[in-house]
Amino acid sequence: MAHQSNRREFVKQALMGGAAAGMAAGCGFQAAANDAEAPPAPIDLTTNREGMERGKIGDLAVSRILLGGNLLTHFTHSRDLKYVYDLCAHYNTDEKIMETMSLAEANGVNTLVIHTVPRAMATLKAHRDERGGRIQWIICPTAQVDKEPDAYAAQVKELKEMGTEAVYLWGVAGDRFASEGNVEAVKRAVGIGHDHGMPSGVGAHDIEVIRLCEKHQIPADFYIKTFHHHNYPTGPKPEEIKGPHSEIPGYWCKDPNEVIEVMKDVEKPWIAFKVMAAGAIPPEDALQYVFDNGADFSLLGMFDFEIEKDATIARQVLAKVQRTRPWRAPAV
Repeated sequence: MAHQSNRREFVKQALMGGAAAGMAAGCGFQAAANDAEAPPAPIDLTTNREGMERGKIGDLAVSRILLGGNLLTHFTHSRDLKYVYDLCAHYNTDEKIMETMSLAEANGVNTLVIHTVPRAMATLKAHRDERGGRIQWIICPTAQVDKEPDAYAAQVKELKEMGTEAVYLWGVAGDRFASEGNVEAVKRAVGIGHDHGMPSGVGAHDIEVIRLCEKHQIPADFYIKTFHHHNYPTGPKPEEIKGPHSEIPGYWCKDPNEVIEVMKDVEKPWIAFKVMAAGAIPPEDALQYVFDNGADFSLLGMFDFEIEKDATIARQVLAKVQRTRPWRAPAV
């Protein structure tokens, strides 16, 4: 009964969304293992656990794992579990988001990737201006560069003025441009980032985006490309991977072997994302797979209570990695 009671208490506290409740939730599973309630352990945000390897993108030194922004903007990929979106929104309050970024910094994760959601942008700025936050920002504008190039340029300018370190073309837009053969739109997006003095990359779910960029020598500084294996219960079957992306729930990497084959000859840094297939693949498995098979960095969506463990796993994986592709973002 104590176990059930503590689980109910965890859900109650998560829905409250306050900072104190979030801290209690982070240790809720430990408490559930004991008959007596244990007080929440204090979170030390001053310890910088060095040892997280970093690689170079342009002039930036970027930790090999990056903090993903989808959980912070509440854009969760939860398959048919519709309530998860609201649960995340209740848990990841502005205060909790800032605490999460501080925990990332304390564990050697020095860079965040996120979309331009206005409320999230305000929280990022408050973390820097009011909390002394140090985490770097890699952000994708949401304006459509082919249909509204002036709006896209204005967004990039505003992001630069806010302190953004790097920008990239949103993967959904990159997929569309590749399907249309719209080389100029991709070039324009990359060029606008360069115009404002930032490393400028290209995002993609579809490997054809990378092929297009490489074929036409688009001067992207890095790629953000989905990558995960299919060895999980809801992973697509071989006969399904020929279908459109939207037909297969919970899948973001159509053919991982094809990704490995294409990326092995790409000389630009590669940030892999969707590496855990929205929680279907354990981090130990996901990180070993993506680093062994060529990714230079891995983007991880993490709640605050997952960060220390995932950072530890990343350091362990990086210490024994056996790569099939040279590091294209050399260690710094």
